[in-house]
Amino acid sequence: TSCGRKYKIEGSSSVSSLDGRMLFIKTLQEGKWIKLDSAEVIHGLFSMKGTVDSVMMATLYMDDEAIMPLVIEKGDIKITITNTELAAKGTPLNDALYEFIDKKNAMDMKIEELEHKEARMVMEGADLADIHEALINEMNQYVKSFISDNYETVLGPSVFLMLCSNLPYPVMTPQIEDIMKDAPYSFKMNKMVKEFVSKAKENMQLIREHQRLEQNAAVSN
Repeated sequence: TSCGRKYKIEGSSSVSSLDGRMLFIKTLQEGKWIKLDSAEVIHGLFSMKGTVDSVMMATLYMDDEAIMPLVIEKGDIKITITNTELAAKGTPLNDALYEFIDKKNAMDMKIEELEHKEARMVMEGADLADIHEALINEMNQYVKSFISDNYETVLGPSVFLMLCSNLPYPVMTPQIEDIMKDAPYSFKMNKMVKEFVSKAKENMQLIREHQRLEQNAAVSN
């Protein structure tokens, strides 16, 4: 099967500062970033090719700086790097990942614009809270649907962990609980998902204990 998993990456960059720099494809294995492939950017172009045993999530790096996520899978992967766009397309999972990223970015922008409007209009007595809540709910549902559709691929756990990385520390939010509630065994047993949930549950227990102590102190006073 490994012979059938040949990948080819053709990249183009219009960012002049990348010329002459080395780019690396790295994957996270057992908590360590392992270099899978590398290429020099020459006149805005770079290419890599190889064989992998299985489909895997990876990250494109320049030195120690993470540039963008991508999926290493069978086929021709086209990477585009400009000042306004980062994209990996041409294979099924990369197409799905960047369609998701584009749509989520558009939703984030819509929410951000509304928050600016809210700040300006609050003085005029306008209430945009209902619209804001509807947009947040729509985005949360979209993220949940994407993860659900990809519970059994490398994208599900990866996007779940991207979502979790936005939290100040691991906690079980209603959205995360909703995702985990419907998740199959294979998703729950993913090493990094399991580690996050375990830590989040520990933190929730500590928070509940702290709240209980505060309530007891308030009653005593």
